[in-house]
Amino acid sequence: MDYRDSHEERAFRARFRAWLAENNPGLPASSTDDAYWQRQAEWHTALYRAGFFGLSWPKRYGGHELPTVFDVILDEEVARASAPPRPSLGYLVQGLTRHANDIIKDRFLPGLISGQERWCQGFSEPDAGSDLAALRTTAILDGDEYVIDGHKIWTSYSDVADWCFLLARTDATVAKHKGLTAFAVPMNQAAIEQRPLKMINGITTEFGQVMFDGARVPAANMLGDPGEGWRVAMTIVSHEREPGELGYQARYAKTVKELEKKVAAAPESFRNDVRESVAWAYVQTEMLRLHVCRRLSERLDGVDHGPGGSIDKLLMTWTEQSVGAAAVAVAGSSAITDSENVELKTYLYSRAQSVMGGTSQIQKNIIAGRILGMA
Repeated sequence: MDYRDSHEERAFRARFRAWLAENNPGLPASSTDDAYWQRQAEWHTALYRAGFFGLSWPKRYGGHELPTVFDVILDEEVARASAPPRPSLGYLVQGLTRHANDIIKDRFLPGLISGQERWCQGFSEPDAGSDLAALRTTAILDGDEYVIDGHKIWTSYSDVADWCFLLARTDATVAKHKGLTAFAVPMNQAAIEQRPLKMINGITTEFGQVMFDGARVPAANMLGDPGEGWRVAMTIVSHEREPGELGYQARYAKTVKELEKKVAAAPESFRNDVRESVAWAYVQTEMLRLHVCRRLSERLDGVDHGPGGSIDKLLMTWTEQSVGAAAVAVAGSSAITDSENVELKTYLYSRAQSVMGGTSQIQKNIIAGRILGMA
């Protein structure tokens, strides 16, 4: 395929590059500092107001209906400028647009895309991570509302969310995959308790536990049909595993660029194996960029990747952990002596990539069973 910009793409790239030069917020490296997560809403709003967010999403909801290649251009330019990646909401947008009715889409998508309303994803539980269908959170119908009881964990941004994209069990009499339903649950109610989780790299505001003790949600806030929750969840996680949907490649490229600058400033201070680890991180990041371009090009041709998202997830894992390994190699002894070392935090966060969004073992099982047809 031809990776060169068309006339329209070149003009968009130049316009965004010029805007970014004046509006780069200069946030710290993502996932290594609480300030990054605290200011993500500002960055989201700035991108949206300038016309640089929701590029490929429907105009009806605040998007621009551009080809998905424009998202790639945006990701490339934020990486080039060492700016923060765009907020990762595409998987939630995909879930709503594919499964919700028009009333729900008109109510929630504009606020989600514009950033006026913030969302978290209530899927994982203490005993239902990779085996998501084993979740125990229940939603019991009471008049025209459902009553929610249960415990969610690893819920990103739950402490600042207005809404939770919640998966709960509405029917305990059928197979576990069939008794689930998705809801848009308002988070601002006394029956919902937030319990933040401090991560190994020191971040305190990214993940949290959420306790639902008699929380209520209108039945009209159901996302899809009753018992359709598993289908909704699979749509979300398949897109959650696509690097093009999340802008992950831009985050990795931003880190690699910073590592390259450090090594180039004093190459004699770094061993050959350290320089090689940075070079390998660059290769991996560039591989992922080209893979994203191919995936998005295929989507334009109507290709549904389905279980292919598991391949994408493994590629993201290998790339992030290569970048993390290069970061800690560049840090050297300071990774041990300085508890606030950014490279060490980058490395520690990268270790979670093989677990979050579905473990690498689960992805390999999906590839073996659903792509390769192995029993």
